Amino acid sequence: MATAFRRCASRAIRHFSASSPYGSASPSTTESKVTVRTLAQMRQKGQKIACVTAYDHPSALHGEMAGADLLLVGDSAAMVVHGHDTTLPITLEEMVWHCKSVRRGAKRAMVVGDLPFGSYEASTTQAVHSAVRLMQKGGADAVKLEGGAPDRTKAAMAVVRAGCATMGHVGLTPQAVSTVGGFRPAARDAQAAEKVIDEALALQDAGCFSLVLECVPAAVAAAVTGALSIPTIGIGAGRYVDGQVLVYHDLVGMHSHPHHAKVAPRFCKQYAQVGPTVIEAIRNYCDEVRGQVFPHDKYAPYRIGEQDLEQFAESLARRGLHVAAEAAASASGMAANKEEHRKHGE
Repeated sequence: MATAFRRCASRAIRHFSASSPYGSASPSTTESKVTVRTLAQMRQKGQKIACVTAYDHPSALHGEMAGADLLLVGDSAAMVVHGHDTTLPITLEEMVWHCKSVRRGAKRAMVVGDLPFGSYEASTTQAVHSAVRLMQKGGADAVKLEGGAPDRTKAAMAVVRAGCATMGHVGLTPQAVSTVGGFRPAARDAQAAEKVIDEALALQDAGCFSLVLECVPAAVAAAVTGALSIPTIGIGAGRYVDGQVLVYHDLVGMHSHPHHAKVAPRFCKQYAQVGPTVIEAIRNYCDEVRGQVFPHDKYAPYRIGEQDLEQFAESLARRGLHVAAEAAASASGMAANKEEHRKHGE
């Protein structure tokens, strides 16, 4: 097995060692809709697949406009959107809602929706029902499920046979956090590495069109990529894979709370610090509201005609709403205008 492992790793490394340090540097430039066929062709051509998570319309638009090939509506929404400590609490209906929001912002990018914990483990019937709902009601182009044990590969096969494009996920599987005692890297010894290879091959045989490799050594990811004929998408798995995925909030530096700094993944590169910028903008807004700086006339653009305003104020006065009439006149400058006219009349 060790010899086979080295052979797979060597093949994957040769496949991706182009002039660019990350293999082929040319991103996909086509504007046509990304499909499973597109991804397969990108792998064949040595083009890297860029994937980012998205959870709503704004993040989908950002990913779409930036040219991402895949938008993964991850169950990580439970943590980065809903504020939970794990991915376990999010429900299928909540994932449908997230997928619908992302779908409205994604035109070219392929949308893959996570099947959440508790939505596919009980039976193949449950798995098919959940996958169909995520695609039919949520608008996802494909679904993703975690794990490569026999029951998971059986579920994947059933979902594929039902007509739902399916992505696998091995290595660190966050939905299994309670059984492994936390978010721990996977495949750190030879036996665990062989298990990842076996699960990956089983998921490919089940009909998965792609596979996520999470938090495994680069050598193991290279071996898996070399062993498979379907695209591999790495997250914390090094560069010898067909593509990469990062969590939207992590890569843009959305979160600024000290708690998030402690749990930020070691493998995530932050390409911006959006969180502090947002906090500063809201702080400036609050200060201007309290200091009566905002909104000045520039941000109060709507007007009522002078005659209509006068009729309105007179109507309020007749109804006994004198304070309201005076407030309307004062806000519009009507009282000041009358005083100015009176002076000119004198």
